[in-house]
Amino acid sequence: MKIRRRIGWVCSILFAVVVVCGSKVSGQNVPIVYYKLPNGLKVVLSQDNSAPIVAVGVYYQIGFRIEPRNRTGFAHLFEHMMFQGSQNLGKMEFIQLIQKNGGILNGSTRFDFTNYYEALPSNTLQAVLWAEADRMRGLQITDANLSNQKSVVTNEVKANVINSPYGGFPWLDMPQYANTNWYNSHNFYGDLGDIDAATLDDVQHFFKTYYAPNNAALAVVGDFNIDQAKAWVLQYFGNIPAGTVPPAPDLTEPRQTAERHSVKIDKLARKPALAFGYHMPERQTRDWYAMGLLDQILLQGDDSMLVQELVKKRGFADSVTGGINELGNLYDYRGPMLFTASLIHDEDVSTEQIMSAVNSVMQAVIDKPLDQATLRRARTKLVSSLYDDEANAGLGKVDLLASFALFDDDPGEINTLVDKFDELTPADLQAAAGRYLRVENRTVLEVATASGKDANGNFPSGSQQ
Repeated sequence: MKIRRRIGWVCSILFAVVVVCGSKVSGQNVPIVYYKLPNGLKVVLSQDNSAPIVAVGVYYQIGFRIEPRNRTGFAHLFEHMMFQGSQNLGKMEFIQLIQKNGGILNGSTRFDFTNYYEALPSNTLQAVLWAEADRMRGLQITDANLSNQKSVVTNEVKANVINSPYGGFPWLDMPQYANTNWYNSHNFYGDLGDIDAATLDDVQHFFKTYYAPNNAALAVVGDFNIDQAKAWVLQYFGNIPAGTVPPAPDLTEPRQTAERHSVKIDKLARKPALAFGYHMPERQTRDWYAMGLLDQILLQGDDSMLVQELVKKRGFADSVTGGINELGNLYDYRGPMLFTASLIHDEDVSTEQIMSAVNSVMQAVIDKPLDQATLRRARTKLVSSLYDDEANAGLGKVDLLASFALFDDDPGEINTLVDKFDELTPADLQAAAGRYLRVENRTVLEVATASGKDANGNFPSGSQQ
């Protein structure tokens, strides 16, 4: 079925151009008002008065892989710094403002953005818009705040990666082994030396460069009045000056032509582990959508082919986990991505046994088109997951709208997703599998335990301690 788009009306007003995107498709018809302020801030409003709650998200286009060389870990450091106080809110007062009004909040650092989001009673929308604008306008970047958060981030890295079994496996490890472009393959948590060396000038420059309105998207979903929300957005965000955002770095990865295989020693791990990852097609292509369905078929749920083969049939592991973009979802990233699976297994199970079973599963979807029943089940699982995410206090819908605005300048993409998946045929999935699930496009990463030495007391060849 051909995708149809309808632009309902266009209205010129003094401060922006507003487009109401109401794409009439069989899947969704999310109401969207999308416009940009003169300072470049992208604004997405989606009114839903079914419950007296509102969700707000501010997404800045600065993530792990966009951070400059010698500034690794800065994107994550700023996720912490944004809660340390702004011009009119002292330390922790932003958090208290939300929580005392019965709301929830958080922030996260991802591959291609850092986001801050809240869900709270709809009568507090004005306050949260004011607060988000206050910290976009300027942080309280002090030596004391910086020193404190450098310690917090350093301790987080030690707790979650360095001193934890399987720390960072595989989400942190796999990109470093599978990619060749530095932006995609450096340590996303950050080199502790880079974090420790951060000065007040470094941090202030980073904030002015990447936390500018013309490098951000604001999404508001829920129970509010559109005209009132537009007025508040203009009042609080409209006079924040645009910044000078540097050109986006080249994130392209060369086509992989041979399988890569590495071993990492984890002295804290009790059992060996294994991960394998395939480079994904470019975002918004037909193969990209096809891989979204193949993810459901191969890896998501007890009925998936890899779970059935590796867990149910062969008993190699208790579970197999993974997917596309393990830190988020199929839709909220921009640059190169991996489709990754991982498992922890007993020492008497070899990598060769596991990968032989994996090869049989992958070859099956490469050699023969999947049947219509399998395709329908995958579509049902994917759409159900999509709707579940959107219903999460509006935050899932905020994530989709902000991501499509930030990366594609078109939040109306949310209303085309279901139809684009519905258009795919078994032949489409087979073709995508042949191009992207080939052995030559794969990286295999073993985690060996400290006891996993050979008869001479040596670790496996190619290992890194």
